Amino acid sequence: MSTFISSLFSFTPYMFSFILFLILLEQISYLIKKRFIPGPTLVFPFFGNAITLVRNPTKFWDLQSTIAKSSNLGISANYIIGNFIVFIRDTELSHKVFSNVRPNGFHLVGHPFGKKLFGEHNLIYMMGQDHKNLRRRIAPNFTPKALSTYTALQQIIILKHLKTWVKMSEQKKSPIPIRILARDMNLDTSQTVFVGPYLGLKAREGFERDYFLFNVGLMKLPFDFPGTAFRNARLAVDRLIGTLATCTEMSKLRMEKGEEPSCLIDFWMQDTLREMAEANYAGGEMPPPFSSNSEIGGYLFDFLFAAQDASTSSLLWAVTLLDSHPEVLAKVREEVARIWSQESDELITAEQLREMKYTHTVAREVVRYRPPATLVPHIAAEEFPLTESYKVPKGAIVFPSVLESSFQGFTEPDRFDPDRFSEERQEDQIFKRNFLAFGAGAHQCVGQRYALNHLVLFIAMFVTLIDFKRDVTDGCDEISYVPTICPKDDCRVSLSRRGARYHSFPGTNKL
Repeated sequence: MSTFISSLFSFTPYMFSFILFLILLEQISYLIKKRFIPGPTLVFPFFGNAITLVRNPTKFWDLQSTIAKSSNLGISANYIIGNFIVFIRDTELSHKVFSNVRPNGFHLVGHPFGKKLFGEHNLIYMMGQDHKNLRRRIAPNFTPKALSTYTALQQIIILKHLKTWVKMSEQKKSPIPIRILARDMNLDTSQTVFVGPYLGLKAREGFERDYFLFNVGLMKLPFDFPGTAFRNARLAVDRLIGTLATCTEMSKLRMEKGEEPSCLIDFWMQDTLREMAEANYAGGEMPPPFSSNSEIGGYLFDFLFAAQDASTSSLLWAVTLLDSHPEVLAKVREEVARIWSQESDELITAEQLREMKYTHTVAREVVRYRPPATLVPHIAAEEFPLTESYKVPKGAIVFPSVLESSFQGFTEPDRFDPDRFSEERQEDQIFKRNFLAFGAGAHQCVGQRYALNHLVLFIAMFVTLIDFKRDVTDGCDEISYVPTICPKDDCRVSLSRRGARYHSFPGTNKL
């Protein structure tokens, strides 16, 4: 025993020296990659600033923005668990990243550890002709006819949840936080709009549990060991994709019978089945690409992820900003009442939705002022000349900041001003390059019309059916990352029914 201990002590100096050597190499590598751009001079060994990022994302990214502003480069550097990162606040440099998503340029990752969570074969990781072909195949999901079908489903679900919110607030007789409530409403909406009748009650319960595990894992360090939040999230994604693949198979069977589409997957499968039949008629031995149940299940999960958290963020900021801007709230209520009667039991039609032009400007300004996905991480596949003087090193994670771009160019960008998107001012066209809430380039959000429709419908119904008042406290509207952004207090509001009764939509009692 004494011999072993003696050997251990004699080996310790060598181990200590080896660790110091690794730390020295790490610091040198970081400084070589950083070169002259602003950022920490030294970083914490091995972890870098990962702990700070996880504990307080708002503070971390605010600091990166401040550092980037300290020079005329518009970028800053940092280090997270072996990954050198570059933060971009300059709009034109962000566009340079978005427009160079290609095998030897930048690879969109959506999340710093996204491939481990989402899997390799994911829509956001595709590029080139395969990506174009898949987007073409997805297009039928967002035609006017499809969007009209979704609009009806969205309203029925929004009404069901708003009634529950009001009842909860009146029972508590105090302000309630609505972040989790809005998230649950959006999950219900996404499930119904995307896979409608193919997800039974029991499947929905399991789906919601798995999605909760996924959300928790998004905000944790990527320690992929049994029992960790990250491992639980990764396994949950596998189960979610499997469930969606089963829904895809059920939709194919129904669409083969010639029935009318009732949800997104039906519109998708209707067109996919037509292409499969054409390929079979032409003597093709293999089915068309992107048509298997498992592939489509994975792409549906991409949609779910994009629609769920981003939409929740926008709904919360809409409530927050309408409460703090009563003149905007009054104009929205006037417009909606002129187009859609509060005493009506009719759904808002697609035509009526288009007529709500001011409410649309409010929705767009909410998204500009508080873009849900504030950062869009990419990985540099090769060394890339970002500026005339700085090349992003291969393997670096680059974070174009959508939030920073939203506050550049526009007239008085720090002011919440829906009129900037009016037909008279058209700042959405004049400063189009700064409006990056839905991305840019080949990977621009394919479902942005659906997302904006959902936000407009929610605003129209919320302000018409409900009287609300924010519980205003110090710092309540500060930005919090969860993982998209929301008010720090989870948007605490008091709610009460505004009219004599609620609408009675057809189908309300079925959902």
